[in-house]
Amino acid sequence: MLPRVDGLPGAQDCDLQGFLRQLKQEAPLIFRVGFYLSAWVLVLTPILTVFRPLPAFLLSKSKLDAHVMNLSQSRFYGLRQSLLMVKTVAGMCWGADPNVRKALGLEPYGKDPGSWRTD
Repeated sequence: MLPRVDGLPGAQDCDLQGFLRQLKQEAPLIFRVGFYLSAWVLVLTPILTVFRPLPAFLLSKSKLDAHVMNLSQSRFYGLRQSLLMVKTVAGMCWGADPNVRKALGLEPYGKDPGSWRTD
């Protein structure tokens, strides 16, 4: 998701581990549970979409592309929604990355003041 293109960093260039740590600390529990379940659905469903009994990360690039495309077009809402959830979190990570923002001509985000939180 979100590959490198024309000098624009891709999702694989972002600090995913740092983003996931921050997500774990700051996101509501229901959001995190939904994201983690969605990620597991993405990883474990190639048997349903491309008929391969492998986790998604072991698929070839063409089979992985077919898996994601089939998942996005599934008649089952939960499968489509799980892909959307993973894409949303990937987009949040990508869009907040300082290198991506620089490539887009945007200032990096400042430190989060945490003003929306309550004690």
